[in-house]
Amino acid sequence: MRNTHAVLAASLAIAAASALANAAVADEAKPAMEKCYGVALAGKNDCKAGAGTSCAGTSKVDYQGNAWKLVKAGTCTAIKTPKGAGSLTPKT
Repeated sequence: MRNTHAVLAASLAIAAASALANAAVADEAKPAMEKCYGVALAGKNDCKAGAGTSCAGTSKVDYQGNAWKLVKAGTCTAIKTPKGAGSLTPKT
């Protein structure tokens, strides 16, 4: 019986360590993100889009200057729209 308990305990310890290692790798695999203003389509923003809105999906027009979308860090200002490039700060 003692051997069975030891094997079970070892198996649980290995499983827990493996789960923690996988979680750490998953976090490292996610690219850094930043808010990019003026690139979201109407109703497709990630969160608050200024006065009169509450959160995700509440922008009223395409490329609304105060609505943002999360994009990969370093790419925002390279995004071109009919209203100009993306911005790291709200547009007026």
